[in-house]
Amino acid sequence: MTKIAATHVGSLPRTQETVDFIFAREKDQPYDQAAFDAQMVAAVDETVRKQVEAGIDIVSDGETSKISYATYVKDRYTGFSGDSDRNAPADLKMFPSFLERLADSGGTPTYARPQCTGDVKSKGQDELNKDIANLKAAMAKHRATRGFMNAASPGVISLFLQNVHYPTREKYLEALAEAMREEYETIVGAGLDLQLDCPDLALSRHMLFNDLSDEEFLKVAESHVEAMNYALENVPAEKVRVHICWGNYEGPHCCDIDMDTVFPTLMKTKSRYVLFETSNPRHAHEWTVFRDRKAEIPDDKILVPGVVDTTTNFIEHPEVVAQRVERFAGIVGADRVIAGSDCGFGTFAGFGSVDPAIAYAKLAALAEGTELASKRV
Repeated sequence: MTKIAATHVGSLPRTQETVDFIFAREKDQPYDQAAFDAQMVAAVDETVRKQVEAGIDIVSDGETSKISYATYVKDRYTGFSGDSDRNAPADLKMFPSFLERLADSGGTPTYARPQCTGDVKSKGQDELNKDIANLKAAMAKHRATRGFMNAASPGVISLFLQNVHYPTREKYLEALAEAMREEYETIVGAGLDLQLDCPDLALSRHMLFNDLSDEEFLKVAESHVEAMNYALENVPAEKVRVHICWGNYEGPHCCDIDMDTVFPTLMKTKSRYVLFETSNPRHAHEWTVFRDRKAEIPDDKILVPGVVDTTTNFIEHPEVVAQRVERFAGIVGADRVIAGSDCGFGTFAGFGSVDPAIAYAKLAALAEGTELASKRV
């Protein structure tokens, strides 16, 4: 039997105590640093324990200490200040009553999104090293043998933290790539896999670049991949995971660019593992893109399809998960498939549409279904 591994995209629900500490820091309110650090140690330990208990093979720290997967960089790098206007995705603008309902119900996260107003430089890797130490300690305690840590790609930083300092978008990307290199190398140097989150390769099409044609957008996306690959110059591809998505929110998603269109760009990323959505109602059919374009998938790529949705409290039946895994095993072979989730379950601290207990139940269904698929392929 070929054992197909189970993983997920990275972020997981945080406890209220953890969220309170994060937002105290976010809002520049007084808090005890030692108590903050102790809470992160305990929270990561519990997060890893729950993943192992659910049957997840490749675990993360749940992005526990981060306010969000992209804007955390404002706390670790110079050059960011103030705030910027929110730009709702095009699909939500098409349905203003739904957008208003989301806003009124607290269904959209609120946190600072400063602009780039100065040179982007690292403040040091102290916070990152704490995250790494917490994850590795929890892995050792709960006997998890493989772990990964998320980091923002240059492109996604440029999406959420808009540039008003560098003369061009290209120069901004160059500065971000140069600044982020050390973070990427530090994660891999610690023995962890590195996951780069890249919704800029899909989400940004209908969030920031909806005035462009698909062809024009692809040129932008290509520049993002070039910047990321440059930042990964000293990192082996076999240690890199890249996640592409169209935005982890329940919404129409009728403006999402097709996977078929962005497929060649995704395949150019310097990564062994590519993670993507294939469970939600808008993208579940796109497994056929990988079937029909199999010849264009580099031989060293391992596919990590999302086999559970992260925007609904339905718990997938393990048989559904198994069928989804088997489709991809039939395309590239079981040895080149890992089962994942569409997106994260705690993309922003204190925000998520899936109940925390249900999130872990979905991970357990993911693991059980993957086990079924392993036996059958």
